[in-house]
Amino acid sequence: MNADDDYEIEVPQLADDDPMKAFLPAAFGKKSGGPDIAAQIERSRRVIPAEDKKPKDDKASDDSDSDSDSDSDSDDGDEYPVTHELILKTHERAVTTISLDPAGGRLVTGSLDGKTNLHDFASMTPTTLRAFRSVDPFAGKPSDVAESHAIHQVQFNPLGGSVFLCISAHPQAKIISRDGDIVTEFVKGDMYLRDMHNTKGHISEVTSGTWHPTNKNICVTAGTDSTLRIWDINNKRSQKEVVVFKSKAAGSAGRTKMTAVAWSGAGQTGNILVAAALDGSLVMYGGNGPFNRPAGEIRDAHKPQTWTGGLDISSDGRMVVTRGGDDTIKLWDTRKFKQPLVSVAHTSTSDHYPTSNIRYAPNSTSILTGSETGHLHILNPGNLRPELVTPVTPGSPLIAVDWHPKINQILTGSANGETRVLYSPERSSRGAYEVITRAPKKRHVDDNPEFTMDQTLGISGDAIITPGAMPGTKNRAAGKGKDPMRPEQPLQTPFQKSQPDERHIAENIPLARMLHEDPREALLKYADKAQSDPLFTKAYNKTQPQTQFADLSDEEEGPEKKKARR
Repeated sequence: MNADDDYEIEVPQLADDDPMKAFLPAAFGKKSGGPDIAAQIERSRRVIPAEDKKPKDDKASDDSDSDSDSDSDSDDGDEYPVTHELILKTHERAVTTISLDPAGGRLVTGSLDGKTNLHDFASMTPTTLRAFRSVDPFAGKPSDVAESHAIHQVQFNPLGGSVFLCISAHPQAKIISRDGDIVTEFVKGDMYLRDMHNTKGHISEVTSGTWHPTNKNICVTAGTDSTLRIWDINNKRSQKEVVVFKSKAAGSAGRTKMTAVAWSGAGQTGNILVAAALDGSLVMYGGNGPFNRPAGEIRDAHKPQTWTGGLDISSDGRMVVTRGGDDTIKLWDTRKFKQPLVSVAHTSTSDHYPTSNIRYAPNSTSILTGSETGHLHILNPGNLRPELVTPVTPGSPLIAVDWHPKINQILTGSANGETRVLYSPERSSRGAYEVITRAPKKRHVDDNPEFTMDQTLGISGDAIITPGAMPGTKNRAAGKGKDPMRPEQPLQTPFQKSQPDERHIAENIPLARMLHEDPREALLKYADKAQSDPLFTKAYNKTQPQTQFADLSDEEEGPEKKKARR
């Protein structure tokens, strides 16, 4: 037999439905144990119905030439990073605000549950999508133990990224580090002073805030006390400037609630500060001062007594877009600050979620906002017509939106407590795309706390419990303060929370049988024995003296009684 001869190896032929086929190897050789990146990315692809890919205004006109427009619609959808998504479910209530640091690696979200959650894209994997820290800005205060202040706005410092501004339903705004530590807490003003120029801080709830465009140590906050206050984060005892807005529609009091504020320092207009008020006014100030009189004011920019929560300025500083509570979106020109250039109808969600915002895309190429139906609307910046309408959380209002320029990803916050990061594998980088392409974390039995932890106490079953030490440590770690007026609660150990074995107690604990016995009956049971056979006075039974009293019969009378004195 020559070496060049061919050999034929008989291979068993099995049918496709043969059960034995599952036990035969599909291939030979060493198999790669790495993750299937393509499969992980494909699992994160968004499933969008065909009718939701087009703008709603163009559906009727596109029915006639659907064949030619189908390709163009798909091309338009690919221009935006909305093909894939990463879902973060870390809040119990509606997500009202979101922000990414300038590098795009640290995400902070705020919610109606009064907490801010910090996420780090560098430490998350497809199977560990959770926040590395949850911060309650008002934890540890005895007066606020029973209160929960909703988070209105969080915003990273665009010039540094080491801290972020936290605005909650409270007169005091806070500066928190990227690791969750409170760096600065601005002072609260004196509510009994009528002149707002003399107060050192807000006297009522703060509604919005933003950072200075060129100075990383300056920020501004808007409050319901009809003021805008400019702060230096290095001086928390008093604001740097006070801008008192006197409303002409509020009568003699002249006060109204400031609902939104934006600050821009680019373009031909220079440094400008724009704010919206509850009386429907839109006011503009020079960002460098003086702030005695506004540089421009528009009365009835939106319907009075409706909450204008969405406000943003374009990157060139020429255009201002507002989303009001009167179901309209309006576009304004800062050079002709009198009438809106464009006004379109858009259903408002400010009745239930007043922090619903509107944002310019990077380089002001688009405008994006959410809707009551859970759709993301990407609008044309010139005529406010929808360029793309895509469902994100159908049936749940979309409250917060943002578009990060560096990683080219869109972030959304919804009323169902979900934070979604929309991205495109071709157009986006880092962020959510980097999380999806990582290998999932290997599971271990210790990773499941249900197997190794006591769920009622949050401790391991083998842990050593120090009586009296655990409650205070646990509450401080969770961010809950201890009320000095509340008495210390007894510690509930695993032995106390379960019903003990009665037989074990009776055999091992002395006098356990007397636990449910009446002590009076137990003592009277030995009364006769104590009288007949005393234990301590038994030695005196034979030496006791006899009674010497006289015995009297029934007929004899006793000793004469002394006569009573008259």
